[in-house]
Amino acid sequence: MLEVYIDAATAGNPGPSGIGIFIKGEGHQLQISEFIGQTNNHLAEFTALVRGLEEAQKLGSSLISVRSDSKIVVSSIEKEYVKNEEFKPYLEQALALAHSFELFFIKWIPDNQNKAADALARQALQQAK
Repeated sequence: MLEVYIDAATAGNPGPSGIGIFIKGEGHQLQISEFIGQTNNHLAEFTALVRGLEEAQKLGSSLISVRSDSKIVVSSIEKEYVKNEEFKPYLEQALALAHSFELFFIKWIPDNQNKAADALARQALQQAK
């Protein structure tokens, strides 16, 4: 099983944003730190999810466990629903990717359990300066 930790960092809301993805398991350890431009924190968190799932798919695993400290992202995936129209394309893309795996789990974790992804997201913001 791959464990996919995701996070986003935004300087201002909206503002410059970065995403961090840490994937481990099945002999893999992958760290991704990307600047994604100007956006708000929620969209950055959804972007991190989609990007994390894309990377997990490339690794060829059929079992994925995503961990995120974003309650809105986790809740949206669990319910397969978002009120905010701005989030819908991201949700649809994430669900399509999630359904491509044999087993997919997503779990909310507190910030202190998401330090690796958080550091990568913050690093992306620093690289943009």
